[in-house]
Amino acid sequence: MSAASKTFTRSEVLGTIQRYWGFDSLRPIQEEAIRAGLKGRDSLVVMPTGGGKSLCYQAPPLLLNRLAVVVSPLISLMKDQVDGLRLAGYPAAALYSGVSAEESRQAEQDLASGSLRLLFLAPERLLTASMLTRLARLEVSAFAIDEAHCISQWGHDFRPEYRRLAELRDIFPGAAFHAFTATATERVRDDIVMQLRLRDPAVLVGRFDRPNLTYRIVPRIGLDRQVAEAVQRHTRGEHAGATIVYCLSRKDTEAMANMLRARGIDAAAYHAGMDADERARVQDDFSNERLNVVVATVAFGMGIDRSNVRCVVHACMPKSVESYQQETGRAGRDGLPAECVLIYSSGDAVRWERLLTVSASETEGSEDALRMQLGLMRQMQRFAESGVCRHKALSEYFGQAYEPPERPGVSLPDSSATGGGSLSGDALDHSRGCGACDVCLGDLSEVPDSQTIAQKILSCIFRCGQSFGAGHIADVLRGSRSEKIIQWKHDLLSTHGLLKSIPKPTLMGYIAQLAERGVIERQGEFNVLVLNEKSMRVMKGEEPVSLLQPKAFASPSPESDDADAMSADELRLFEALRGLRKAIAAERSVPPYVIFHDTVLKELARVRPTTVDSMRRVKGVGERKLEDLGPRMSEFIREFCLGHAMAADVAAGPPKPEKRKAGEATGKRSEYFRRFHAGQPLAMVASEMGCRQETAAQYLAEFIVEMRPASIRQWVDAKAYAMIAEHARTLDEPRFKLIYDHFAGEFSYDQIRLVMAHQRSQTAT
Repeated sequence: MSAASKTFTRSEVLGTIQRYWGFDSLRPIQEEAIRAGLKGRDSLVVMPTGGGKSLCYQAPPLLLNRLAVVVSPLISLMKDQVDGLRLAGYPAAALYSGVSAEESRQAEQDLASGSLRLLFLAPERLLTASMLTRLARLEVSAFAIDEAHCISQWGHDFRPEYRRLAELRDIFPGAAFHAFTATATERVRDDIVMQLRLRDPAVLVGRFDRPNLTYRIVPRIGLDRQVAEAVQRHTRGEHAGATIVYCLSRKDTEAMANMLRARGIDAAAYHAGMDADERARVQDDFSNERLNVVVATVAFGMGIDRSNVRCVVHACMPKSVESYQQETGRAGRDGLPAECVLIYSSGDAVRWERLLTVSASETEGSEDALRMQLGLMRQMQRFAESGVCRHKALSEYFGQAYEPPERPGVSLPDSSATGGGSLSGDALDHSRGCGACDVCLGDLSEVPDSQTIAQKILSCIFRCGQSFGAGHIADVLRGSRSEKIIQWKHDLLSTHGLLKSIPKPTLMGYIAQLAERGVIERQGEFNVLVLNEKSMRVMKGEEPVSLLQPKAFASPSPESDDADAMSADELRLFEALRGLRKAIAAERSVPPYVIFHDTVLKELARVRPTTVDSMRRVKGVGERKLEDLGPRMSEFIREFCLGHAMAADVAAGPPKPEKRKAGEATGKRSEYFRRFHAGQPLAMVASEMGCRQETAAQYLAEFIVEMRPASIRQWVDAKAYAMIAEHARTLDEPRFKLIYDHFAGEFSYDQIRLVMAHQRSQTAT
């Protein structure tokens, strides 16, 4: 039997999306993925973190009214997704070690009754004989495999247990299979399709670029100070939020957390060597916004859906570009500006090479696997050392041509996809590019005497017989008299000590830049430096070359466009709404981001809706959440605006249409409008509608603005109207509280609201 027996119109799909998730549109790739799910067609969906992957497997089961199973290795993510889905009225459950007996019992009942639409399982739990037997008795429409790159040996996070998922194909021949991942080169994508035995899959690859992220790579010149400065940039103001600091070892993690605490920053360490209960506490505190700074090994962040991580700091280079893309992808998942800082030293590659080699030896890994891991690490090294636009380099690594944002006077050289898995490119002019990385923001400047320095490096490579790596060449140029240099008599070369004033890490960076631009080549297992035709042209002065260095600067926090910046009043309300969200989350024992993301709170702070209906215009507020949280949130906003003399119900485009069941009356709002159109007094409407007079007045204000009656004398007498309107005209911004205070309470807030609504309706075009 086909997984899908009905064709759904676009309006039906969008209606469900709006009702449960509060969005009235989809990204093109989301729409394609949902269509594949509705048709029962296998798919592979590659979308960056924060791109909306989960919606692609959550929507089809709801529309099809059938069960789907989500396979995920991340227990914390399962729990948070289920909490969020239930809050939106979606029937979902998760079964995993640690789930309470009551939750497990309820999930089993819902599964047996057929009311469940999504069941989250870890691969180990799914592949048990008992679970497979139970699911085989049910009609599972689809399996969604999250973190699908774990199935590929070419991926950066290979998990052998994922290989067994292919067995599901034989047990559930009628089910569709959908693979989801945030990071996969073309080689990894092909391997996923093969390993999962996907049948004629829809392969959908989204844009890898995350334009809201500002990437910075800075040389390590004082690690503790550099990390502390990056963290402190994101502790206050509109861009305040959480920070994750990644370290290579457990020891580094503990030391860094202690350093930050000594500087007055509340930070906690997280690594595999900690007690399981302590790790769980740190993760729970971070998810629930009781803790905003975590210093961790790379294991942290997997499965944490906290949307307002404003900064990710790497105190050491990650082991691959894939790891870097995934770890930095934990920042800015709400689409708001975030910063990613890599504090780099060329010694990071040496540490990684040693660790990977030791690990391969201890686990008896194959030489091919080690060679692949070292190759991935060296690609990351090249990325860190290049002077190429970071957004462009990342996009091209994953096989996509970079499309820069459309800004006047901003452009990039024409570039075509590289096919994925490699980095290349020349240095960019600072006046061009993405506008969101150290290269394009001008954090880098040209090194004085670049041509001369490059010629000395090339000359040294030549005089050393083109038989040594970058470290040895740098030592010769700096005048080292190490045993190796003396043994090879390189202390006698004319290039010995020519660049002794340049620190070795800086010199290594210059050599790397020359290699990235094709001026020199790296060959063999030991990356021996050799010259080419381009080298000769540079040495003869026939071809110019420029080297880049970081400017001495204190990086500002990422800034949004002026049009998007929040006013001081809006920022105060935004912070107050975050406090309310935290309180609601605590009451319901869920993380705050499950209630609403920061993007929704920012829009609420700008629009300031004081009724449930006016709150409907805000994106990200679904019907269930509107019904559940709307009254409390809108009342809170109304009280805040009154107390802080802020204008409320600011226009922000037309409200989203109400979604109603077939045959249902046009709704409460229409009934209010009918009564006001008949001229009923405010007190009578409130009494007959069973609400407070203040609530009725809010609906009346909406009626006045939309219907634009010539007069409102049946609700506000002429004298009061004239006095309120006259005083309002003297104010730069006619705020309710200023008018109320001017008349010392002679006129009620309701009267002021209605007069101002009428004034607004008469000036509207």
